[in-house]
Amino acid sequence: MSKCAYTKSARWYDVLIEPLIGTLRTTGLAMFPPRAGLSVLDIGCGTGSHLSLYQKSGCRTFGIDLSPAMLTVARQKLSATVPAALAQGDASRMPFPDDTFDLVTATLAFHEMPAALRAPVVDEAQRVVKRDGRFLVTDYHPGPIRFPEGWFTKALITVIESLASADHSRNYRDFMAHGGLAPLIAKNSLLVDAQKIVGGGTIGLYLLRQS
Repeated sequence: MSKCAYTKSARWYDVLIEPLIGTLRTTGLAMFPPRAGLSVLDIGCGTGSHLSLYQKSGCRTFGIDLSPAMLTVARQKLSATVPAALAQGDASRMPFPDDTFDLVTATLAFHEMPAALRAPVVDEAQRVVKRDGRFLVTDYHPGPIRFPEGWFTKALITVIESLASADHSRNYRDFMAHGGLAPLIAKNSLLVDAQKIVGGGTIGLYLLRQS
C-alpha cells in the first residue's frame, strides 16, 4: 500500500471515521485495562486516537505507521508532557528491541495490509512484546452477520472500503475472503485470552498471548 494513501484524508479522518470506531477502542480498553507505567505499542497508529487513551492512563506510548500525513496529526494530538514515540515505517520490520512492550495493539490495521505482510507483522509483534505481554487486535469479521445491526454495519463498512484506495480495497477483499483474523491467529499459534464479536457479527476483538 502506498505510503501516501492518506495524504489527503488525514486531516478529516478524525471527523468522519473516528466517531464510527470510538466504541471499539473503549471495548478494547475494557478487555485489557490500561494502568500507569505500561509500555504500549500501536501498529498502524494513524492519527493517534488509540494511543491518546493509553496516554491519559499514564502508559508509555509508542506508535508506528506508514503514512507521514497521519503521523503529523498524531504528533499534534499526542504532544503531552511525555509525548508518544512515533515511527514512520513498515510494521513487518519494526525499529524496536525484543521484549519491549506490555501490550501491542492493532485496530483495523490488518485488513489494509497486503496478504504477504500479515504474518510477518504478527511475527514482529511477537518479537517486540514481552513474554507475559498481550496483543490486542481488532478488525473486520466475516460473520455470521446478524440482522438488523450486522446488515447495517456491513453496508457501512462496504461503502467506506469502496471509497478507499485501490490497494486498500483489494487488501480488504482478500482479508475477508481468507476469513479475517481467525486463520491468522491460528497460523501463528497465538492463544486467545478473550474475544468479542460486535457490530452484529462484523467486527472481532481478540486479546492474545504467545503460546
